[in-house]
Amino acid sequence: MKKTVVFVLLVLPALLLASGADAESSRYFTQTGRETDFLPRVVNFTIFAALLYYLVANPVKSFFKGRTQGIAMKLSEIENKLQAAKEEQKEAQNRLEKNEEKARKIIADAKAEAILLVDKIAQANANDLALLQKQFQEKIAQEERRLAREMIDKVLSENISNDDIMIDGTKVVEIISKKVA
Repeated sequence: MKKTVVFVLLVLPALLLASGADAESSRYFTQTGRETDFLPRVVNFTIFAALLYYLVANPVKSFFKGRTQGIAMKLSEIENKLQAAKEEQKEAQNRLEKNEEKARKIIADAKAEAILLVDKIAQANANDLALLQKQFQEKIAQEERRLAREMIDKVLSENISNDDIMIDGTKVVEIISKKVA
C-alpha cells in the first residue's frame, strides 16, 4: 500500500507537467516567433556576468593579492626566524664546545692542584712527624737527665751527708770562679 502511494505521488506530478509543456511552448512561439528562449537567456547571463565581473573583480583581485602578499610576508618572516634560530643554534653549539673545553681544562687544573695539595700536605705531615719525633727524643733525653739528677740527688742525700764532704773556702772560691768564667 505504501509503495503504491509513493509511486503515485512521484509519477502524478511528472504526468501533469508533461501534459502542459506543449501548450506553453506553442504560446511562447506565437508571442516571440522562436521555439526556445535560449538566446535571450545567454544574452542576459552574459550581461549579468559582465556586471558581476566589473563590480567584483577588482575587490576579489585586491583581496587575493593582499592575501598573497600577507602569506609571502609571513613566509619571509618565518624564514628569517628559522635562519636566526639556526644561527643561534650554531652559536650555542660553539659556546657549548668552548664551555666543554673550559670544563676539561678546569678539571685537569683541579686534578693537578689536588696532586700538588696532596704532596704539600704529605710533606707538611712528614715535617710535623719529624719535628714531633725530634721533640719526643728531646723530651726523653730531658726526662732521662731529670731522672738521673733526681737519682743522683737521692743517692747523694741518702748516702752522703755534709759532714762527709770536706770543702774549704779556697775550694769554694775556685768552683765559683769556674762557674762564672
